[in-house]
Amino acid sequence: MANHAARRRTKAFAVVSAAAAGALVVTSCGSSGGAKSTSPAAGASGSSVAAAYNAGNTGIVNESTHAGGTVTYQLSSTPDSMDPGNTYYAFMWDFSRLYARPLTTFTPAPGQAGLKLAPDLATGLGQSSDGGKTWTYHIRPGLRFSDGTPITTADVKYAVERSNFAPDVLSNGPTYFNKYLVDNATKYAGPYQDKAGGLNSIETPDPTTIVFHLNQPFADFDYLVSSPETAPVPQAKDNGADYVKNVVSSGAYMFSSYQDGVGATLVKNPNWDPGSDALRKQYPDKINVQFNVAQTTVDNNLIAGNATLDLAGAGMAAATQATALSNPAQKAHIDDAISGALAYVAISSNVAPFDNVHCRQAVEYAIDKTSVQTATGGPVHGDIASTVLPPTVSGYQPYNMYPTTDNKGANSADGLAKAKDQLAQCGKPGGFSTNISARSDRPNEIAMAQAVQASLKPVGINVNIQQYPSGKYFTDNAGAPAFVHQNDLGLMMMAWAADWPTGYGFLEQILDGQAIKASGNSNLSELNDPNVNQMLAAAISNPDAAARTAAWGTIDKAAMQQAAIVPLLYRKDLLYRPEAATNVFVTPAYGMYDYLLVGTK
Repeated sequence: MANHAARRRTKAFAVVSAAAAGALVVTSCGSSGGAKSTSPAAGASGSSVAAAYNAGNTGIVNESTHAGGTVTYQLSSTPDSMDPGNTYYAFMWDFSRLYARPLTTFTPAPGQAGLKLAPDLATGLGQSSDGGKTWTYHIRPGLRFSDGTPITTADVKYAVERSNFAPDVLSNGPTYFNKYLVDNATKYAGPYQDKAGGLNSIETPDPTTIVFHLNQPFADFDYLVSSPETAPVPQAKDNGADYVKNVVSSGAYMFSSYQDGVGATLVKNPNWDPGSDALRKQYPDKINVQFNVAQTTVDNNLIAGNATLDLAGAGMAAATQATALSNPAQKAHIDDAISGALAYVAISSNVAPFDNVHCRQAVEYAIDKTSVQTATGGPVHGDIASTVLPPTVSGYQPYNMYPTTDNKGANSADGLAKAKDQLAQCGKPGGFSTNISARSDRPNEIAMAQAVQASLKPVGINVNIQQYPSGKYFTDNAGAPAFVHQNDLGLMMMAWAADWPTGYGFLEQILDGQAIKASGNSNLSELNDPNVNQMLAAAISNPDAAARTAAWGTIDKAAMQQAAIVPLLYRKDLLYRPEAATNVFVTPAYGMYDYLLVGTK
């Protein structure tokens, strides 16, 4: 997931749930009906801690059951969408759980406990059969949407169909279901065109049972259904791309207003049943979300107590972080969160001259990663990276395929020589010109792009920076291959975190050629290597958890041989929590604050 930090979603850690780590045929059955709270206090699992630097990384800061007041989130851009079936930013997968209940989700807790999968709409984790190709879930009975209509498994089935099989209407988000369901896109035209009853590979034999039939075993399926794409959508209320303006809630909060480019307001959902939900509470009376607030303004509003949290969770701007870190009173409200994301440069394999691997390898050797780290604010924003998988992800293996002295790239003698040698091999000994994209509302990303620009100049690669807004970065710009080709975007700034905490959840959407989309694309490099594609498909179907883990590291190296990604930083993000914010902690599932239980004093 892009983490917008990078796309989700997420940020992934090496600990995995028993459901995913075990053999494919292991089943997990949960109780039906009501649910007990996970904590007698705030509803989160974890210890309460006093405000201090990094306190929110391991404990719950300002734990409280106080109800009332307004929580205000600010965002430097707009979301890709607040429609749970049309979003792929990590912060939206986190935030959407307030109003959209997927089949499973991550336990709201700091530390490794936050990586534990919990049944949400479902009564338990999936029951696997047919060698891991069939997965069955039961949802809690008696649930209702915010409009009072019953929630059934037909609404879950429809949610999957609209989010995975209508790319011309809803282009954001991953398409795992499209790829792995038996009757995939080659046979099914999507719910807006097909009126014959939908996918045969998803069965709903009764209102509380849903069965998924896959074309191959899929070891991580319980993780896959934690996506907001499985949050129920009533077909009668769906009006395609405009559904975002009238989302029908299944969670503890519902929309009272939404305005494109401006923001949204959520209020308590009177039809939400706390007896059916072990994970959520209704603490604030109202939740305001404000779009298009400059990042430095967001930072200053947090410090002044005029906002509750930064929705993007991508960290403070370098311009404000230095002052905040040097002020002991302000520093006590900061968490330097390990996001689990990789900041990198995607090199387009379909934009000349980067269709030649040696031109791509020249960039690998030339970029001065030390200057990139300095530009974004120093080591507090992450360690220098050399692999696709971050150290926090299962399958990570340390190596450096393109080493230069002190990671200085062309600003070191050996890096300069290696880069020039690769340029000669690709037929561009004198260099060339290209463009690099970055998100206009993310000052740290722009600063990193500027550092990349400067470090490529000594080898004769002249780079122009093109800026685009975060909200359209994937639908219209860097994530739209036709736009990339037409505008000569040879390089693209990117940040990525896992969709769920395994190597497959991190790698598939950015490396698999079958994941390339006309819009909402995450494989910005357009890497389509048959070997990499086959290894990904083979590994996820392997019932041996240890073998799967080893495979992720092998795939990482195979991708780096293609030089389609230049790893820059294993990201950390400085997050600010004002004194008035309650139940604040970093969730490793999303690499930012968990928004499910946040309240205000």
